[in-house]
Amino acid sequence: MSPRTVLPVIATTAALVVMTGCTSTKSSGSDGSTVELVNSGKLTTCTHLPYEPFQSRQDNKIVGFDVDLVDLVAKELKVTQEIVDTPFEGIQTGEDLNARKCDVAAAGMTITDVREENLDFSAPYFEATQALVTKKGSSFDSLAALKGKKLGVQQGTTGEEYAKKNGKDIETVQFEDLALLLTAVKTGQVDAAVNDNGVLFEYVRKNPDTAVTAEFETGEQYGVGVRTGNDALRKEIDKVIKAAQSDGRYDAIYKKWFPAAPKS
Repeated sequence: MSPRTVLPVIATTAALVVMTGCTSTKSSGSDGSTVELVNSGKLTTCTHLPYEPFQSRQDNKIVGFDVDLVDLVAKELKVTQEIVDTPFEGIQTGEDLNARKCDVAAAGMTITDVREENLDFSAPYFEATQALVTKKGSSFDSLAALKGKKLGVQQGTTGEEYAKKNGKDIETVQFEDLALLLTAVKTGQVDAAVNDNGVLFEYVRKNPDTAVTAEFETGEQYGVGVRTGNDALRKEIDKVIKAAQSDGRYDAIYKKWFPAAPKS
């Protein structure tokens, strides 16, 4: 698995205030800015389930790496996190943020130029790359080896983009979410699948009849998305991420969801 990096803040205090026409959290952070939230007392997060270990449902509760990270932001603002499960297309296009369905988008989402046209990203908090997953014992260890075969991809992802750009003479089969994609690999509906390495390594750890057979160095970084122009919230997220890396909270969250601590 690729090393994960994030970028300690001066601790801030926050008090909830009600403003005409909207709900806001007034933070006395370093710049004294006001962070507006769509729901009183809550930091609402749009995500797309399942994407374990970043977000998944366990015992009727949504948990994961992204969930714990955003919880740190909510705690700093003295509110609670509320999670909305929504299709990924509405997240990456910025539609959900613009419609005020949520304040932030945290969905193991790679920062790309196209997505940055639709929403603003926090500083990177996680490094990733694309990987190939197959049934254990498979000889498919590269895209070239899949010539004439079926390769599963998740709709709207950088994995799909990479596969279509680099997978010559490969039939790509699109799936709406990660669970459907991985089930297709196990059942033989597709010969292999491409997705982010973090989720695939976690999957094969729990499903030893599958294997990650290749990684493709795409140099991706995840960011938390906010509505374009929502600089107050974006800056607050950056401060919390930076603080968490400095004081050990990030490493603690990482160790909880992954087998090794991130490199500094």
